[in-house]
Amino acid sequence: MYEILDLLDKNSDLTAEEIAVMTDSTVDEVKNTIAEYKKAGIIVGQKTVINWRKTDREFVTAFIEVKVTPQHGRGFDQIAESFYQYEQVKSVFLMSGAYDLALIIEGSTLAEVAMFVSEKLSPMDTVISTATHFVLKKYKADGIFIESKSDKDERQVMGV
Repeated sequence: MYEILDLLDKNSDLTAEEIAVMTDSTVDEVKNTIAEYKKAGIIVGQKTVINWRKTDREFVTAFIEVKVTPQHGRGFDQIAESFYQYEQVKSVFLMSGAYDLALIIEGSTLAEVAMFVSEKLSPMDTVISTATHFVLKKYKADGIFIESKSDKDERQVMGV
């Protein structure tokens, strides 16, 4: 059951024909299985992983830890929903440990991300505290290496 899902998770560009060869199945079996996964909500989308550093697009990614007070009878789901409605929010996770929810957000600048946190997240009644961590470099995303070993680190050593 998981073989087709594993293959698609690693490379969503694989064709049914390629998957059929890899899984020793027929093309129709693969197409039917994928259709069933989509209908059941197991496959919910396809995503291409892009190395944005190799483009001229400038943006900032931040990981935000959020402590909240869940509302009686509603738990964390409603709070998460209030977060993921914003376009800047790319991912929302319920966490165990020191904070309750983790958000990954994107903005054009550090200031835009800071304003989002201070004007949208922090004022919410259920939010107790936030901690924002800016992503400096992505090495691997969604199981895919973003920077190859041959990509040279061009930072220069500064004297003290």
